[in-house]
Amino acid sequence: MIVKKMTEVIGSKVYTDSGDFFGEVQEANLQDNRVDGWKIKVSGSISSLISGARGVIIPHKFVRAISDIFIINKSALPGPESDMEESSEELI
Repeated sequence: MIVKKMTEVIGSKVYTDSGDFFGEVQEANLQDNRVDGWKIKVSGSISSLISGARGVIIPHKFVRAISDIFIINKSALPGPESDMEESSEELI
């Protein structure tokens, strides 16, 4: 297992597990000295999918891989038919 410093992760490109570009990591949310979630600045094309929000917080459990890029589970993203109260992320 490769361990990365938090400063190496900030600014990483974020893609969904289906290969779509999602945005960039802006910061990590820590709770009890562990990563609880990631603040992601979304790209322009994804912004329309999430009601024009500039970013979302993705819970860490939806991160599939962290290396040179982030890969997140696409099911973590709200769909056009999903209700935001049922969604697992918070709009910023």
